[in-house]
Amino acid sequence: MLDVDNLRRVMREEQVVAVLHFAAWLSVGDSVRDPFGYYRNNVRGTLAVLEAMAAESVSRFVFSSTAAVYGDPLEVPVTESHRTVPINAYGETKLAVERALGHVERAYGIRWVALRYFNAAGADPDGELGEDHHPEIHLVPRAIDAALGGEALAVFGDDYPTPDGTCLRDFVHVSDLADAHVLALRALEAGAASNAYNLANGRPYSVRDLIRSVERVGGRAVPAVPAPRRPGDPAVLFASNARAREDLGWRPRFEAIDEIVATAWRWRESHPQGFGDRRQA
Repeated sequence: MLDVDNLRRVMREEQVVAVLHFAAWLSVGDSVRDPFGYYRNNVRGTLAVLEAMAAESVSRFVFSSTAAVYGDPLEVPVTESHRTVPINAYGETKLAVERALGHVERAYGIRWVALRYFNAAGADPDGELGEDHHPEIHLVPRAIDAALGGEALAVFGDDYPTPDGTCLRDFVHVSDLADAHVLALRALEAGAASNAYNLANGRPYSVRDLIRSVERVGGRAVPAVPAPRRPGDPAVLFASNARAREDLGWRPRFEAIDEIVATAWRWRESHPQGFGDRRQA
């Protein structure tokens, strides 16, 4: 991804007219341990794509950003005008790209949309695509794996200043995220101004709320054990999606946590790669 000449060649040969940029490292904990790697991959890699775009006169860019740009919110729900003070290297790398985009637009005419994901979750409702990292780092599939007989779910911090002591998060379905990218690209094609948008449902759920949802959906207990807080995790993070609704016409189709979890459960149960006989546990 750092090879600008190769990126230019691909864009030219494939007659690229717009770029939807998803490539990045995304583990908050890993970013705290390896900031050099995260800056190299997430910042330098994205700048190489933008440089190739400028050279090949590709002028529309949709960027996968993150709620981590906000850091510990001063008030919730978070709006796009909230201050951006990341508390981990992952959020800093995404914010560095967002800040570069304005300069790139002024110099090269590349208009952009930055989509600030909150907690992406769920799976393709048709069962064709789902989440299967090795090792798995995301809460929903980890909780499902625990219910299906895998390792007990580690709850990272149960002493936060929240109603049940666990982190509060805003879960947004991956299909709704996909819809937002299409709408963002259409907006740019129609001449819309560059902007950043929260992609969120606007309702917070705690880790324990999520565990109870998995238990309701799957009909199985989720074994869970307390674990120390992870560095770089804010206590509460949820957002307003009013700007995306107004400007892009985005409407999340999956708003209830049980709906989101149900799609992940169906996919995970029908794709047991990596956990052997645990489905039978």
